[in-house]
Amino acid sequence: MTLPHPTADQISLPNVLAVLGDPTRLAIVRYLASKEGVPLNCSRFLDLCSKTNLSYHLAKLREAGVTRTEAVGTSRLITLRRDDLDGRFPGLLDSVIA
Repeated sequence: MTLPHPTADQISLPNVLAVLGDPTRLAIVRYLASKEGVPLNCSRFLDLCSKTNLSYHLAKLREAGVTRTEAVGTSRLITLRRDDLDGRFPGLLDSVIA
């Protein structure tokens, strides 16, 4: 089951920039980008912050359209929506994660 997130057309630049302005969320995006589309369990990011804060940050990224979250049993698999973001804002991710 995929959790609700905006369509590619609904992703807005102000929302994306706002969520990427947080160091924890930026670290999550950089790590996801380094894994080139491989879905990662949300537990991979527990070294960045507490479980409660991680849930908050992952929700913000999903709601802004930066990530896609799929529920598989009790796990949450996170992927970066690189194609959607590159289609809407070419070069943005590359400049942000550099």
